[in-house]
Amino acid sequence: MKITVDIDCTPDEARQFLGLPDVKPMQDAMMREIQARMQASLGAMDPDTMLKTWLPAGIQGMEQIQKMFWNQMATAMGQDGRK
Repeated sequence: MKITVDIDCTPDEARQFLGLPDVKPMQDAMMREIQARMQASLGAMDPDTMLKTWLPAGIQGMEQIQKMFWNQMATAMGQDGRK
C-alpha cells in the first residue's frame, strides 16, 4: 500500500510548523557585515598592492624562472667566463 500526502505551504510555514528558528535576520546582518568589510578592504588597496597580495608566489616564481633562463643561456653561450 502506498499513501501520498501533498502539503501546499511556503518554506516559512513549513519552518514554523516544524519549530525551526528564523535565521533570515541573522543572515541579512552577516551579509551586510561581509559586504562592508569587503568594500573597506578593496577601497584601501591600489592595483599594485592587490596584485602583490593575490599573486605573490606567481610573480616571484616568474622572476626566478626568468633569472634561471638567462643564467642557463649565458652559460650555454659561454658569456659568464666559464668556457
